[in-house]
Amino acid sequence: MTMGERRYFGTDGIRGEVGTHPISPDFILKLGWAAGRAFRREGQANTMLIGKDTRLSGYMFESALEAGLSAAGMDVRLLGPMPTPAIAYLTRTFRAAAGIVISASHNPHHDNGIKFFSADGTKLDDALETRIEQWIDSELAVVPAGDLGKAARIDDAPGRYIEFCKSTVPGQFSLEGLHLVVDCAHGATYHVAPAVFRELGARVTAMGAEPDGLNINDGCGSTAPEAMRQRVLETGADLGIAFDGDGDRVIMVDQTGREVDGDELLYIIARERHDAGGLDGGVVGTLMTNLGVELALGRRGIPFARAKVGDRYVMEELVNRRWQIGGEGSGHIVCRDRTTTGDGIVSALQVLVAMHQRECGLAELLADVTRLPQETVNVRVGQRFNPDNYEGIQSAVRAAESELGERGRILLRASGTEPVIRVMAEGEDADHIGRVARELADVVQREAP
Repeated sequence: MTMGERRYFGTDGIRGEVGTHPISPDFILKLGWAAGRAFRREGQANTMLIGKDTRLSGYMFESALEAGLSAAGMDVRLLGPMPTPAIAYLTRTFRAAAGIVISASHNPHHDNGIKFFSADGTKLDDALETRIEQWIDSELAVVPAGDLGKAARIDDAPGRYIEFCKSTVPGQFSLEGLHLVVDCAHGATYHVAPAVFRELGARVTAMGAEPDGLNINDGCGSTAPEAMRQRVLETGADLGIAFDGDGDRVIMVDQTGREVDGDELLYIIARERHDAGGLDGGVVGTLMTNLGVELALGRRGIPFARAKVGDRYVMEELVNRRWQIGGEGSGHIVCRDRTTTGDGIVSALQVLVAMHQRECGLAELLADVTRLPQETVNVRVGQRFNPDNYEGIQSAVRAAESELGERGRILLRASGTEPVIRVMAEGEDADHIGRVARELADVVQREAP
């Protein structure tokens, strides 16, 4: 069974609208049981961790997973609201069989999802996800009463993760004298991110740190950084840092209010590692990474490779190449020399270390990066299809690529979640690439089946 053939798992676990299959309590109970059966091994760790973000539905799904895992004979340790990368870290430190995250990341509160981490703190491989799906199709059978799993709560999980985050920077590193605005998106970082930066010496103005179960990602966080930008300008802060609802993404703004996205943060981290002699290999971006970032890395002799869009594919490329640093424009950045998955707090700290080492601001760190204009047009079609298989579309793409030359790019890709073809053009002149993108979109609309 390949990913394309799976009925439940996508590129980042299982996700959807609460109350709609499969994001319903009956299915999630069965999923917990299936995961317990898939991971249960005689004579080995039979404990699984469960963490969640701040969505109201998280209480319901936490209980359902706990019941399913117990029915399969797995012990459960409940973490409560914790960032996704914290669950990956704690799964490793507790030597658990696996970790489960209840979160829909940057989606609104009415969505939720389930994703898993292996004992190593990495996303599950295809074989394990396939095994879980196979158990879902089996009849639920409860283990004997004496073998049922037990549940307990880990009360010191936030403190453990705060200390881990601080351990990813040099021992004498200090944020003394810096005023930071930290936007937690009313999500899973609300009780840990401000503490990390305060304990390192910063003056912190926290926002998006009063979750009520419904306001996660609502006009705040990394997907809506305007409120943070305004707070930076109003307070005269040195920097703004915004996370998404589950804490694996980060976006920043400098003291002038200029937004710095994941592509540029990736460049800052990679450049600092490279100049310090600590960059092992090159950098992995995605098909959407701005060409200006790739060119800037190239001028410094830093190899660059593109993966398909999605943190799963970035990680796969990093592992295959044995490189350490990769990420996406959305702010999902992986520093494999520090942790095993994308971590917004850890990534922000690496950027702050670069600022500290060079005694300069974000804008100065990006002085040699010239972003190229990029235009994306979404073409809604009657059914999903692969534009690579249509000669009329490919002929138009080749003509557009010839028109843009070496300092331009064309990318067509089908959305993985809706019947939409995304048409992206990138080049040196905004008006030019806008026209090219619209013309290509018209071709896609005409040629679509």
